[in-house]
Amino acid sequence: MIDLADWLTAHGSSAIEVIGFLTGVLNVYLVTRENLWSWPLGVVNALMYIVVFARAGLYSDTGLQAIYVVLSLYGWWHWVRGGPQRASLAVTHTPRREAQLLTAATLFAWLLVFSVTSRIPGSRLPLLDSALAVGSLAAQWMMTRKFAETWVVWIVIDAAYVGVFVVRGLRLTAVLYAIFFLLAVYGHFEWKRSFARSSRASS
Repeated sequence: MIDLADWLTAHGSSAIEVIGFLTGVLNVYLVTRENLWSWPLGVVNALMYIVVFARAGLYSDTGLQAIYVVLSLYGWWHWVRGGPQRASLAVTHTPRREAQLLTAATLFAWLLVFSVTSRIPGSRLPLLDSALAVGSLAAQWMMTRKFAETWVVWIVIDAAYVGVFVVRGLRLTAVLYAIFFLLAVYGHFEWKRSFARSSRASS
């Protein structure tokens, strides 16, 4: 009888990566539906990928997952209590001033993270890794605020990540990010419809 752990290892995967895969797909799907259970699943997913990315030498992404844990807890709270009069949060567009500040902070953080991770022994693709990690963090922040543009950022990032994980031999994670890409496209249209409904209700 084939041992499941041995089979996964032989095929370039692990039980932790499988759990990360399953929780990741369900997490992002629930986000597209604006379901609060996406956030606790996001915590589990991030914990699994801390291990996966550390083993693969993707240290920017390892640190990113730790921040995801904190942002998932914040997002859970903010979606429940972050709207006017502490009502549930509605989808909105990113305010121009906040978009400008977020863009500047992302560029600065990219250079900072790259300067650190490029010096870590065993670091792979540090320039791209750090850019995608910081970009993901910005997109995740936008998601906690329910800014509709988060999905446009995720579409670009997820497409790039597919290539990174193929190169790094994380085949299952590459498939996961291909699914994330499709879910991001779906989420983009779902949140546009949600915004339209909220606008009609408030007018």
